[in-house]
Amino acid sequence: MKSNERAIRILMCIFGNLFIGAGVAAFKFSLLGNDPFDGMNMALSDLLHIYYPLLQIMVNICFFIIEVTLGRDLIGLGTIINAIFLGYIVDFCGRILALIASTPDSMVLRILIMLAGLILTGLGLSLYQQSDLGVAPYDALAIIMDRKIKKLPYFFARIICDFGCALVCYFAGGIIGLGTIASAFGFGPVIAFFNKTLSNKLLSKYSKNQ
Repeated sequence: MKSNERAIRILMCIFGNLFIGAGVAAFKFSLLGNDPFDGMNMALSDLLHIYYPLLQIMVNICFFIIEVTLGRDLIGLGTIINAIFLGYIVDFCGRILALIASTPDSMVLRILIMLAGLILTGLGLSLYQQSDLGVAPYDALAIIMDRKIKKLPYFFARIICDFGCALVCYFAGGIIGLGTIASAFGFGPVIAFFNKTLSNKLLSKYSKNQ
């Protein structure tokens, strides 16, 4: 990989996580529920009275041990950036939202905020994933299950992981709602859109300029 291409991949990874953090914060601010993994961590944070970014790191360390043991090839710079810094980005963006806006009191406004979160998170995931600099510890779990368990395709492995997180979120007192459903069915199309219109074009442009 040439220097220019590696630089653009690192920038995509960093900005991808910034957009993901802003999107997750918007989901939380909408009060309609987050994706299962982040929703679980937020619920556990509230239940155990542990600072959210710190709890996120603690959970990621658990999944990272599995990734190191069974999927070492999935680890890269992006793995570390996501595992350590994403929680802090979410927390920072959430504090900014709380400073500049009041809690949404209408369903229409909540849905609009949730949709903004969906777009921001989808954009971030596209940039982060296409940078190809490593897989986040939680995301690696379904890939490892797909590799290690015969007749368990990735699609169903991911459903099992997300369902487990959603259950923990629910029993820990978190919100399972429209935002959870939107993340389950909406991320795929949004990521695909940004892959085609932005991320792949960035990589193509800088690869051709080598």
